[in-house]
Amino acid sequence: MKKICLILILLLSLLLVGCLQNKDIIYKESDLIKDSSAKQTTPTDTKSSTNGKTDTKEDIITKTDTKKDTSTQTIDKISLWTGTTKLRGANIWQRKVYPKIDGANYLGSGAVGPPYTQADFNKLAKLGANLVIISHPGIYTEKAPFQVDKKVEANLHQLIQMISKANLFVVIAYRTGPGRSAFTFYQDEVGDWFTKDMVDESVWTSKEKQQAWADMWKYTAQKYKNNPAVVGYHLMVEPNSNEYKLDEWDPEEFEEKYKNTLYDWNQFYPKIVKAIRTVDSTTPILVGANGYSSAEWLQYLKPTTDKKTVYVVHQYVPVSYTHQYSDELVSYSSKIKLNSLFQKINKFKNKHQVPVAITEFGIKRWSLKANQYMEHHLTLNEQYGFNHVLWQYHSSWKPFVENNDFNFLFGPNPKNHKEVDNKLLQVIKKNWGKNTIKPTNFN
Repeated sequence: MKKICLILILLLSLLLVGCLQNKDIIYKESDLIKDSSAKQTTPTDTKSSTNGKTDTKEDIITKTDTKKDTSTQTIDKISLWTGTTKLRGANIWQRKVYPKIDGANYLGSGAVGPPYTQADFNKLAKLGANLVIISHPGIYTEKAPFQVDKKVEANLHQLIQMISKANLFVVIAYRTGPGRSAFTFYQDEVGDWFTKDMVDESVWTSKEKQQAWADMWKYTAQKYKNNPAVVGYHLMVEPNSNEYKLDEWDPEEFEEKYKNTLYDWNQFYPKIVKAIRTVDSTTPILVGANGYSSAEWLQYLKPTTDKKTVYVVHQYVPVSYTHQYSDELVSYSSKIKLNSLFQKINKFKNKHQVPVAITEFGIKRWSLKANQYMEHHLTLNEQYGFNHVLWQYHSSWKPFVENNDFNFLFGPNPKNHKEVDNKLLQVIKKNWGKNTIKPTNFN
């Protein structure tokens, strides 16, 4: 009997040891699975988000239904705008065509120009960009009754299709709309090539037109909310109510005088955000400050409670250097205090715990040491984790080709109008080479 008991005890002990060993094996296998998963989903560079947590690619990718289909993935678009820099690209520019002042060919024969082709965007993608901001006329008419301009809408849609086909992300940015014409950007040229009556800035004095602007964006969001390539709605390119009839360039004084009036962008833009969110709760909204979205005005921009809004800056400081004429050259100097400027921008980001991006910056191609300025600017963009978008990537439309001050493909010679390898381009391509995230990563 004692022998039988001893045998039973020995058998039970062996069984218990086996179970413990199996449990240890299962634990170790699960560790390997976790490690393997981490290698597949975590990028080489982790990043700190605005809430102080560490983001990985798992924060960008959300599986739609892991139980049913683990291969299907969708992109959390706001995650593209947080943490380290993920989007690097260029703006394209278009406006409505006015045959009386533009002639038959300058901007093309369509309703909007200059024309872009699929080859244009394929080339941009080959250079390494992964984002295009379409700086485009609004798709609502500028004058009442406010309604969709079908030709402008068709042009925008075609651009989005071509950009998406080139495997680039898209931000839709409206330059014009109800009560705002393209000529607001060229007021100092009135009488040179267009008449004063073509300047319309009445959006800053009309509740009806501000509501129509919100309606235009609601319509746009309804149409593009499910487009995987569209990763942002930029509400208005360079709000400038401070200039319209007021000529007020001190942001603090402007705030004191015009707070809560129709001139106040802080009361206007939240209405557009609200309108968009009634139909689209996910696509990021981009908004810049008054004063043409300069860094100087950023601290006076009041963030909304919307958690998927990105606050943007257009950065050309110092304008005397970045916009110089080819016959009055000023050289780049380390005395240009970009560092302190970026610190101020980052202060806004940290104060409000919101994502910030530099959605316009650039330099005329013939500027002395333009490559050094660009390299300095790009280094700071990356240092602060700001997505950044150059001004400007030009169309290959030949009648428009001589309008190329910011065409980084043409090199430093003002008289050259053909693509040539150059130092400015090399700096840009090196930076764009950091892009790893593109729309097809998530399809």
